[in-house]
Amino acid sequence: MDPTIRSTATERWNHWAWVSLTQHLIYNKVMSTQPKVSIITPSFNQARFLEQTMRSVLEQDYPNIEYIVIDGGSSDGSLDIIQKHADRLAYWQSQKDKGQTDAINQGFARATGEILAWLNSDDILYPGAVRAAVLQLQEHPEIGMVYANCHWINSEGKIIGDFPAAQTNLKKLRRGYVHIPQQTAFFRADLWRKVGPLDDSFYFAMDYDLWTRLAEQAPLLYVPELWAAFRLHEGAKSIAADDRCWPEMLRVHYRDGGKKLSLLTLKYTIRKLVQPAWIWLRKRRLS
Repeated sequence: MDPTIRSTATERWNHWAWVSLTQHLIYNKVMSTQPKVSIITPSFNQARFLEQTMRSVLEQDYPNIEYIVIDGGSSDGSLDIIQKHADRLAYWQSQKDKGQTDAINQGFARATGEILAWLNSDDILYPGAVRAAVLQLQEHPEIGMVYANCHWINSEGKIIGDFPAAQTNLKKLRRGYVHIPQQTAFFRADLWRKVGPLDDSFYFAMDYDLWTRLAEQAPLLYVPELWAAFRLHEGAKSIAADDRCWPEMLRVHYRDGGKKLSLLTLKYTIRKLVQPAWIWLRKRRLS
């Protein structure tokens, strides 16, 4: 081989190696300076939506995400989807569990991030959501949890409405003024270690219970940005088991010393009266 060609090839390889090493070092530096965000997806027989959910996390532009998928032993093709993306997951499992709340708790037990969130397997994060959430928590060190606006979408992904997100606090939460779309919530891991895990005796209101416990520790912050989409479909708990939400919220109310005559109990009474119309309107939106 012509020595000149050999020399040129060697120089190119050395240049490539130097660039590759430099990029690797820069990447590690960026990773080490950005807080790790652990996101848990609990799932069971949601193959229809799971891939879109997982891609919405894996394709975020934030460089330090620890993504964990806890599947309850699905038999609908979910395992194939999870295995397809397994090399980009920090951890995954597919085995029988006690339900959604237990799956989330299992995921958080393995999480090592400074910031935590969970995304159900039929919902999606919008691009840039994780980066935006981290920025807000960095700019507001006194805040324990941030959350934002959220679309309602149907089974085909069509936008059918907007979640009524708004600023709330512990006092308002205890009055039933929740307005927190769970899909957009990101909270600090050190607070989770104080107040967690989720109470797995709750089927529906485990997130409301967590919000009240977090709000006892630090303020919550509503950010008027669009971060996620909440999917409403016939199989979703928000449609199929909506009647279980408010009784569970009352359990939290009484546990925390709430009175029988209160704004929350009044709202519950009104909600029971209008619930058939409420469910009918939601189902009509889906069609």
